[in-house]
Amino acid sequence: MDPVIVVGAGPVGLMLSLCLARHEVRVVLLDEAPADGPAPDEERLARTAVLGPDTAALLERLGCATDDGSRWTGWRTMRRRAVVTQLSFALPGASSGSDGAEGAEGPGEAPLHLPQHALTRALRAALAREDRVRIVPAGRLENLRQDAYGVSAHLRGDNGSAWRGSYLVGCDGARSTVRKLLGARFPGRTAVERYAVAALRTELPWPGEAVLHRSPPRGGEVTARPLPDGVWRLDWPLPPGGELVTPDALLARVRDSLTAWCGEVPPYELLDTGVHTVHHRLTRRMRTGRAFLAGDAAHLLGALGAQGLDEGLRDAGNLAWKLALAWHHGASESLLDSYQAERRGAIGARLRAADRALPAVRGAGGWSNVRRTLVPGALRGHDELLTDAHVGRGQLGAPPSYPDTPLAPAAPPAGSVAVATPLGAQAENVPVTAPDGSRVRLRERLGGDLLVLLTAPGSGVWERRHWADAGLMPGLEAAVSALPLRAELLVTDEYPGAPAHTVLVVRPDGHLVAALAGVRPAELYACADAVRGGAAGGGTGPGGEGRTRAVPAGAAQLAGSEDPAPGAVSGGDEGSRGAQASAGAPSEAAANR
Repeated sequence: MDPVIVVGAGPVGLMLSLCLARHEVRVVLLDEAPADGPAPDEERLARTAVLGPDTAALLERLGCATDDGSRWTGWRTMRRRAVVTQLSFALPGASSGSDGAEGAEGPGEAPLHLPQHALTRALRAALAREDRVRIVPAGRLENLRQDAYGVSAHLRGDNGSAWRGSYLVGCDGARSTVRKLLGARFPGRTAVERYAVAALRTELPWPGEAVLHRSPPRGGEVTARPLPDGVWRLDWPLPPGGELVTPDALLARVRDSLTAWCGEVPPYELLDTGVHTVHHRLTRRMRTGRAFLAGDAAHLLGALGAQGLDEGLRDAGNLAWKLALAWHHGASESLLDSYQAERRGAIGARLRAADRALPAVRGAGGWSNVRRTLVPGALRGHDELLTDAHVGRGQLGAPPSYPDTPLAPAAPPAGSVAVATPLGAQAENVPVTAPDGSRVRLRERLGGDLLVLLTAPGSGVWERRHWADAGLMPGLEAAVSALPLRAELLVTDEYPGAPAHTVLVVRPDGHLVAALAGVRPAELYACADAVRGGAAGGGTGPGGEGRTRAVPAGAAQLAGSEDPAPGAVSGGDEGSRGAQASAGAPSEAAANR
């Protein structure tokens, strides 16, 4: 089976390559940087990323060190001298409480703030341990050609090398060559916001907390976000017009902000400066045949404090498990089309929300505009909108949900129950008992197989051996083993809003597919079949043997049986892994010279 070709070795391309390798998919990563050239991502403390808990957990699950980043202990939004919103964040494995200030809210999960060069370095270090990924230095794409069996990528340079792949993903940035070669339009708006940025080392009154200060006593609006070792990134929104930001003007902003917070200018070390311009664009197509677009090649966003890189990493997490299914077992068009349907829909919703908010927050009209144009009937102000975008809440910042995904049963399965998580949203990160008896968080089991989660009150009190063969477990294990794709059975004491013995189906990327009352093998099978987009067309796919199967005869009786029904194939079957492409397909050996 030919590898997947990933074009671009920025954070999104590196993340996608790493995710595919963990799914046992071979990857060719085309890196424009020469092998003996300078570091591909220079150390710039004014270029940082804020990752939500879901993408930060994905990084850690892949073995990427995050020591160069900072987990915020809290967030405060200030107007003039008053604190109008205060949040506490719980660090991984710990809890955090409010300090009692007016407007304080309970603890949430802490975002991860780290320099972009540190993120790139951590991804490269993790990728260096993977033998399934071949990095091609000086790999600048010149042309690509698709056929029924795969994609051929032709590179620039003296040797004019060509690479053959089963699929190709363009992660090559805002000026994407892949997007241009595919003829995918990239409409949107240029320079919707501009920020002056400074990274400095100093002591501020709120160690570990991020701060948004609107209408401060001195200077203009500013955001301060902590990094390790006493370093802070400060951002000031600039007026429209695109005028140059002189060094003197930037230093004046630094001094004004520090004076407003500390009463006088404290000792500080200026480490880096820059101007950050935000564009809003979204490609018309994220999939064209066997070629896909991800990250900045597909979309640009980031106004009002939203994080564009976070969404690019979510592209990688969404696409990786789908390409892995296609590579190993073949894929239906529904599975591959779902990447565009889900990710383009989520990014489009984010951009529309920001476009509605921008005139109210940054333009004239103020408070009355935001009530009238953004959220009619709600009493939400500019401060709360900006807080949402920065900390990952609401329309401007919350992790995406896919309520209209094509990878779900057409109608709610019989026996469906309502839980606190809407269908299509990310499942709660509850403690679970894994098959080996270990107690972990749900997110630690993502990124591999489909997850089936049973809520069994009291299961956390006893060792797994005491209840593994009792109650619903034998029937549920039999039902899971008969699913049309590999699945892992987990058990939790409780899940928010779920009655005892609820069975939840969770995709490899953490989104909830269904919640069923008890063991329902036929409905469970239908949910798993929907997640894979139905059977691969014609029973075969680019990975060789298809996984086409009818629902096993007598599936409704599986709950009382230890074994799958006659003719059912175990969900753990490895027989089709690594199967070769259909006869006549050009081989990697012929093309990858």
